[in-house]
Amino acid sequence: MTLGLWYALRRLALAVPTILAVLTVIFFAMRTLPGDPAYAILGDVATAESVAALRETLGLNKPVATQYIDFVAGIFRGDFGSSLVFNRPVIDEIARVLPYTLELTVASVMIGSLIGIPLGILSAIHRNRTLDYITRTLSLVGFSIPVFFIAILLILLFAVKLGWFPVISSGHPGDLGARLNDLFLPALTGALPLVAMMTRATRSSMLEVLGEDYIRTARAKGAPYRLIILRHALRNALIPVITIIGLYFALIIGNSVLIETVFTRPGLGSLIIGSLDNRDYPMVQGLLVVYALIIVVINILTDLTYSMIDPRVKHS
Repeated sequence: MTLGLWYALRRLALAVPTILAVLTVIFFAMRTLPGDPAYAILGDVATAESVAALRETLGLNKPVATQYIDFVAGIFRGDFGSSLVFNRPVIDEIARVLPYTLELTVASVMIGSLIGIPLGILSAIHRNRTLDYITRTLSLVGFSIPVFFIAILLILLFAVKLGWFPVISSGHPGDLGARLNDLFLPALTGALPLVAMMTRATRSSMLEVLGEDYIRTARAKGAPYRLIILRHALRNALIPVITIIGLYFALIIGNSVLIETVFTRPGLGSLIIGSLDNRDYPMVQGLLVVYALIIVVINILTDLTYSMIDPRVKHS
């Protein structure tokens, strides 16, 4: 077994107790909310018979230990229960909107990385010059503006005034061109804070690497400066940058609630807001599990990416 495969299997094994811990927290958090979930769903005017029937449907009349075992076993089987609003399996409804949130997340990270990393490199190369001051100022502005306010500004400029993009991002599942057109403004909204983070992180990491002895040695030997930047400096500067990307994947998953609400876009964020409004207890619980699993998977992929860039990580 190669060292890389062993490292990947070890990271996957370590994810199992993490997932169990997350499932445990979600289970007990949902059951320690004040009040009876059945009354919260049906309302105070519900009859005793309807409350008893709902408690039977949700399994709330079982001992807590039995509920926990059934919950964990159901998650590992892919059974998240049934939605009280849609009257369908929770996993089916989540699978219907999950692609919209994933494409929003991936597009935001791609745009943010493609803009932020080059800006960070240029800022480091032109340290304490005009370009450096401009990028640092813009990144500070990007940190300061809330995501929902960025969304409103982009809608006012590109959708209302210029008319280039729709105000409502409905998805258009069958039309790729229309779907990309709908995706652009929400993805740009999610990408702009990442541009600020990536610019500062890349600049800081590049400045540290450019001060290393092996960079000075390469320059002294007459290696082309562009080759030094792209082959030697950038690769060694990428680990902290990848950390930022991994963290932002998790952050944009959370921000999807705001972005999808502002753009009236389908996705996990819109679904969880609607489920909270409708008191769809099984759907909210299932969505929290999916959010947590996505973040765990992102952390695993981040660790595996570390190992590909820096082989020393596999020995840790």
